[in-house]
Amino acid sequence: MARSTERPQPPRVSPPDLPDEFEDGVGRRHGDHVGLRIPLTEDLAHAQFEQCSLSGAAERVDLAGATLLDVEIVDARTPVLSLKDATIRRLRIAGGRIGTLDLSGAHVAELIVEHARIDYLSLAAAKIQDSVFTDCTLATVDVPAASVTRVRFERSRADEVDTRGLRADALDLRGLDALAFLDVTSLRGTTLSPRQVELLAPVFARAAGIDVQD
Repeated sequence: MARSTERPQPPRVSPPDLPDEFEDGVGRRHGDHVGLRIPLTEDLAHAQFEQCSLSGAAERVDLAGATLLDVEIVDARTPVLSLKDATIRRLRIAGGRIGTLDLSGAHVAELIVEHARIDYLSLAAAKIQDSVFTDCTLATVDVPAASVTRVRFERSRADEVDTRGLRADALDLRGLDALAFLDVTSLRGTTLSPRQVELLAPVFARAAGIDVQD
């Protein structure tokens, strides 16, 4: 079979494989959870979740170091949703109002984030591939030293994107209406629209040592 020549390569993403019905359960730190509907609570760190649905409101949700396989997080309302250093495969975050979504240091494959409002999205030093952000409102997107492969933004907006040290391959930013990129020299491996390039032209010029004057 001929290899696709589409550029950038689209994310190879599918929604989580979830059961038709869930049993109600309670999440526990270091716990094993399979096929459960679980309310979001403060301490779920280092737990394992497979084919689960999590939802609700909490003062803080700590999923640091957790493993999530075929999981959805629906309508989360929390100042902090920490997935720091988590291992993720096929996670959908749908809706919700999240202050900080912390994916720093996480290993992520097949993430879908849709219809969410997030003040601060951190992917610092994360390894993320085959993921899509759709219809999201983001204040700050922080991706320093992240490794990003086949990730796409669709119909989303952000105030500020910190790309310092970003390593990107097929990162499609055409659907991200961003007011500012903090380091345009780290945009290698991304795809921008002609309009985005036009708006960033003065910044590109300064980065190249070009003095632009009227």
